[in-house]
Amino acid sequence: MIHVNEFDYIVRIPNIELEKMTRLEKTRNDRSADREYVMGLEKGLAIIEAFGIVKGPLTLTRAAEVTGHSKASIRRSLITLCELGYARQQGREFSLAARALRLGHAYVASDALAKVAQPILEMTSERTAESASIAVLDSQDAVFVARSTHRRSLSSGLGVGARLPAYCSATGRVLLSEMAPAEVGFLLNRMSRPAFTPHTRTSTKDIVREIKLARSQGYAINDEELEIGLRSIAVPIRNGAGELMAAISLSVATSRLNRDEVVEKLLPELETARRIFASLL
Repeated sequence: MIHVNEFDYIVRIPNIELEKMTRLEKTRNDRSADREYVMGLEKGLAIIEAFGIVKGPLTLTRAAEVTGHSKASIRRSLITLCELGYARQQGREFSLAARALRLGHAYVASDALAKVAQPILEMTSERTAESASIAVLDSQDAVFVARSTHRRSLSSGLGVGARLPAYCSATGRVLLSEMAPAEVGFLLNRMSRPAFTPHTRTSTKDIVREIKLARSQGYAINDEELEIGLRSIAVPIRNGAGELMAAISLSVATSRLNRDEVVEKLLPELETARRIFASLL
């Protein structure tokens, strides 16, 4: 089972030239941002995300540590969330309430890809007897927005909303392959790259090579880099205009299919699913 916490591998390693560009853009937009940026909303969303990072209740002190905001502002935000029904308090601890599920459901209900994804994933999973997933890129992570898990899946701990590091996941490398080389380099320089298994590629040179390969061949393979005994293959999903929307993947136990068989047997099924998505988006 994969348990990847995004805060385990994200660090700040500055890329000087790109950070200069970012600062210049920020300076140009500061005036507008000062008028329109709602800091209170940022804090509230940061707290909601903090529950997912900690995977349990939060005290004021712990919430302040995770979000980087002051305890006083965290307290006001949590009390507001409780008043609105999105959180509840028991003694010194706060936890999310079921009402918070509305936020995730709002994405699924309103996103064009998510609305059509599930039946296609279930069809693909049924045809291959493997687990199928769709992910989008969120900063440094590939985030599952739909998933169909086959009963013999190894990675039972993954579901909608699960996050995998983009640098060593098949879906992540497909999504990164659409980015400019400078953007990819900047992203990789901002994160640590731990080895989840002895097979995990962690050097920038090796990862960039894999991303380039994904771009040239149209698919990416993860070969036991996240979990021993598990291979994944992913291809991009594009809309009718050819724009990248997401990546779709299939995962298989290494005992069932070797690397060549994964390409031979699973890639055609992903291509079929990709064509169906293109006709609907």
